[in-house]
Amino acid sequence: MEVNWPKGYKIERRKLVTVLDKMIALDLLKTLLSVLTVIVVIIVSRQFIRILNRAIEGQVSTETLLTILGLKTIVASIEFLPVALFMAVLMVLGRMYRDQEMSAVSSAGGGAGTIYRAVFLLVFPLSILAVGLSLYAAPWAEAKVDKLVHQDEESADVRGVAAGKFSEYSQGDLVFYVEKISADKQMHNVFVQDRQHKNVGIINAKTARFQNFPAGRFIIFEDGERVQGQPGTLNYVIEQFIEYAVRIEDKRAVTYDKPNRQAIAIGLLWASHETPDIAELQRRLSIPSGILLLSFVAIPLAQISPRGGVYGNMLVGFLIYFSYGNLIRVSQSWVIKETIPDWLGGFGVNFLLLLIGGFLLARLYGWQWLIMKVKEKVS
Repeated sequence: MEVNWPKGYKIERRKLVTVLDKMIALDLLKTLLSVLTVIVVIIVSRQFIRILNRAIEGQVSTETLLTILGLKTIVASIEFLPVALFMAVLMVLGRMYRDQEMSAVSSAGGGAGTIYRAVFLLVFPLSILAVGLSLYAAPWAEAKVDKLVHQDEESADVRGVAAGKFSEYSQGDLVFYVEKISADKQMHNVFVQDRQHKNVGIINAKTARFQNFPAGRFIIFEDGERVQGQPGTLNYVIEQFIEYAVRIEDKRAVTYDKPNRQAIAIGLLWASHETPDIAELQRRLSIPSGILLLSFVAIPLAQISPRGGVYGNMLVGFLIYFSYGNLIRVSQSWVIKETIPDWLGGFGVNFLLLLIGGFLLARLYGWQWLIMKVKEKVS
């Protein structure tokens, strides 16, 4: 008996995003945010200690301290996004293997393509977002930090001084006390001990101010008295002055010897043909490419043995990532030194990681399966 079914009766359109895709992508996003938060907090905490030390020394103002910390957090979040995603994929898929959820997916007809589809549902948009973050947001944050630090260093002279407090300069050779500081940064009733030379000098002045000259940074004292001599002797020189200057710091100490290439705008890097600029551009592009390639490697690497835990292959993952990160830095230095061609510095490490991912896939599903899938894609 022949039945004429309605046209398209047995044709079922697959949903663009399945329930499994949503489950894996959302779990992966939550784990990514948790891992990234932990990594960024650890890294930024170390940087915050260095910035805090500079703030204590008066090189960075307390007003810009939190701003610099926030900008450093943005930069660290962008730089460590690939490793955070890599660890998140290992943890989420490793837990699914441990709880036999992967066995359920396989029994329902889901294979490697199903898992890659679910994972890259998050990875692809994240890699596109990383392009903008690494090429534009990170350089903007670095340039902003450099600008704030430079502005603070230019005004660091008064910042280290507080009324009613002894302040040290020139590694303790210059110590002075200020009774009052007016709104125009003029210091009143100043006492200074100067040991920068063989003799010890004591200065008392009604007012004082800081001023930069081509020769360096000076304190200008006005209407005071200076006593100079060698301790233990009776030979002293007492002088009255209307204006007297003492050098406290070499002005070259606050200038920049090397440009911060991480703060260079992307337009200048694209137009430049210098090898350091090319290497910096390759470093920025390695962030979105690392997101894609590390996620590709993490999926077959996440498979664990029945006796293994969620972190069974985490050690191997760490070795792969640290090797990848070190090779990126080494290739960047080789490009700068012109040891290798420019194209090899940006392509070689990524191609090596792609080979590792292919090897792990072949180990998981077999070489014949991998060859068959490649032939299907090519044909």
